[in-house]
Amino acid sequence: MNVEKGRNTISAVPFDQARLDGLMDEAGIDVVLATSKHNTQYLLGGYKFIFFSAMDAIGHSRYLPIVIYGKGAPDRAAYVGNRMEGGEHQNHPFWTPTLHLSNWGTLDSTAHAIEHLRAIGAGAARIGIEPAFLPADAYVAIRDALPDAELVDVTDMMERLRAVKTPVELAKLKKASELITDAMLATIAAAREGSTKTEIIERLRREETNRGAHFEYCLLTLGPSHNRAASDQAWKKGEVLSIDSGGNYRGYIGDLCRMGVLGEPDAELEDLLAEIETVQQAAFAGVKAGALGGDMVAHAESVLKASKVAAYTDFFAHGMGLITHEAPFLMTNHPVTYEGTYAAKPLEANMVLSVETTMLHPTRGFIKLEDTVAVTATGYEMFGERGRGWNRGGTA
Repeated sequence: MNVEKGRNTISAVPFDQARLDGLMDEAGIDVVLATSKHNTQYLLGGYKFIFFSAMDAIGHSRYLPIVIYGKGAPDRAAYVGNRMEGGEHQNHPFWTPTLHLSNWGTLDSTAHAIEHLRAIGAGAARIGIEPAFLPADAYVAIRDALPDAELVDVTDMMERLRAVKTPVELAKLKKASELITDAMLATIAAAREGSTKTEIIERLRREETNRGAHFEYCLLTLGPSHNRAASDQAWKKGEVLSIDSGGNYRGYIGDLCRMGVLGEPDAELEDLLAEIETVQQAAFAGVKAGALGGDMVAHAESVLKASKVAAYTDFFAHGMGLITHEAPFLMTNHPVTYEGTYAAKPLEANMVLSVETTMLHPTRGFIKLEDTVAVTATGYEMFGERGRGWNRGGTA
């Protein structure tokens, strides 16, 4: 067993400890057992082990990072990680006083977590787990080893913790949005008549990577089609292009959509994008600290309902951060299985929202704007705001 203790001081805790303690007290949770990549990253101050960034599986098991935090007791916190992370600790020490960096799969990681829970007297505690991110074998091992403990779902509490961003997080989200926007504009400019969807998506991947972002996905349409998957479909003169991409910068997601056209936009295209912009602006007008998120949504939806394109256009808004679709949850989204639980709550400064209006036009195609905004005391700040009109293809 590779255990290191007392390497770091409590002052190095990289998150709002008072906020977490308060949320734990409110939820009646004694100990958090975080196992998702995004929450372990958050609790470790932005750290994510690069070896498993693209895939978790190894041998017969998988990588399972675990951060253990007891309410009001950062001196008893622990990080359970992979054996190779010892090198990461040597270069940039983890803040947790206890480390278990000798693991390769789910069960050895879980065994060390159980050992630590017992060591800090949490064998019969209310332990907050992330059910969607805790493998079945790990759950069974904890349940069997700690029969007196109560395992409760901590997902919502952790979402609430992450909902309000720090200045460092806001800077990363802004950078991510700017990198993605610039990459999309360069990709549109480089695409020409005959460029295929597959080629355009690959160009975007390179543009994002070369700028220092991590490419996540690209949803692309050409012409009258609403199909956003990669294919050999080629761009034709006069057709529209929608490019919707998610990429991240140091773990924080940029998720935006911009429009292109091969040639000059005609009057109808200008009018259609203006309809979308009107809805977006209606949403932005309702964004400020203290305003109800549901009121912002309702105003945007009322403007859309009065629009001539309402029959084939949709509005949505959701939180952004380490993952897409995180708190605040402003609208019910059954496909992603969450309810709009924040609609009746006031927006808080430093929350970050994605605001998107999507038109599935019957003849002109997929026309959309998706923007990222940070809530401020008096309104909002838009991240990656360039290129919100018609961007011309074939100009690079």
